[in-house]
Amino acid sequence: MREDDKSPISVQQAKSLFADWKRASGLVLAVSGGPDSVALMWLAARWRAALSRGPHLLAVTVDHGLRPESAREAREVKRLARTLGVPHRTMRWSGEKPKSGVPAAARAARYRLLATVALQNGASHILTAHTRDDQAETLLMRLLRGSGISGLAAMARESKRGGVLLARPFLNISKSQLIATLGKAKIGYAEDPTNRDVSFTRPRIRNLIEELGVEGGDARNLARLASRLARANAAIEVLVDGAARYLALRDREAGSPPQALGAKPQNTSFEAAPFAALAEEIRLRLLLRAIDRIGLEGPAELGKVEALLAALDRTLRTATEKRQPRLKQTLAGAIVSLAGGRIVIAPAPPRRRRPN
Repeated sequence: MREDDKSPISVQQAKSLFADWKRASGLVLAVSGGPDSVALMWLAARWRAALSRGPHLLAVTVDHGLRPESAREAREVKRLARTLGVPHRTMRWSGEKPKSGVPAAARAARYRLLATVALQNGASHILTAHTRDDQAETLLMRLLRGSGISGLAAMARESKRGGVLLARPFLNISKSQLIATLGKAKIGYAEDPTNRDVSFTRPRIRNLIEELGVEGGDARNLARLASRLARANAAIEVLVDGAARYLALRDREAGSPPQALGAKPQNTSFEAAPFAALAEEIRLRLLLRAIDRIGLEGPAELGKVEALLAALDRTLRTATEKRQPRLKQTLAGAIVSLAGGRIVIAPAPPRRRRPN
């Protein structure tokens, strides 16, 4: 580990880390009580105090009720927030908990509760303390699951979720730097034992990264790879936007009525021939976008859209003058059909409920 990965973050560095959100209407800080999120609250509070004008801060702790210590940890966060002059709220994940898939369900509940508080308080952003280490773990998890380029881009510095913007100022900061920052400030934090429980995926991935580090696959290099893949993904998205405009222009030139903008369309369609001439990744993403926009059960799984595209390609290749290609499949609540030289994506009828 490089020496600068263990050095405390200075006030000047904090100013740079949070600069993008200086004019936000309000910031909700997601603070669990662990070292990363406590450092987020500590640094954000010092940054805000140095501004003559800046966004309102609100620290929020989500108590999932999964460990007996969680209520006490939430109270500790509240006490620290009070000393920093930051208002604090505790939100509880109530109701029955799932017997499997607990981490994913807890994560979904956390973001839902954080978004609720943000919207109630007029905050434009939720700030989380995801670090470079988390980014590396996310990349490796998705790589092992066979994700596409957009998935391997891992976590974005800023993205939209639950009607608010989700921001991650620490994606280029190591966890050890945040711990060093708290050590210098003599601020305590909680340790979640599930972070070391190898019955969960992420702790096992964390151990794997330690082994990969010997061969150069450390968190720094893995996070750098995620950043480069994000750059490539953004470039591909630009090409997909251009392809969508090209197909729309072909339709206008052919006299097809333009599709309404703004409201969710009832269906979308485009000529099959110019679509087939596009690069495979562009075709795939155009289909994925249309299905996710039109379908009632999305988002669609990448592997299933790949299979659909392969079926479309096979059907188009076997077309002759006497035998026009035809195909009809349902995916993620959308019907994708090929007939008359056009590909049409329309909402599928609601599934019939089976009688009890």
